[in-house]
Amino acid sequence: MNWLVYMILCSDGTFYTGITTDMQRRFDQHASSKGAKYFRGRQPLQVVYRESGHTRSSAGRREREIKDLKRAEKGLLIFSERNEISRH
Repeated sequence: MNWLVYMILCSDGTFYTGITTDMQRRFDQHASSKGAKYFRGRQPLQVVYRESGHTRSSAGRREREIKDLKRAEKGLLIFSERNEISRH
């Protein structure tokens, strides 16, 4: 199964990082308050980073790596070639 690591820009300007096999379903869960507790009191605005090709295990490790980054480093990652979201 192909797991994705993603970052969502939130309404308070923070980034939420998670993993999933279905990005649209997961975003919809976050938007409807059925996802992570992190979204209580803030709304997901848009997916700003996506990285695919992971197993469940490697996605979890990569999620932890990204969560440990400083905000500025996350910003650089969003504009890096690793990001599979088109920036046109």
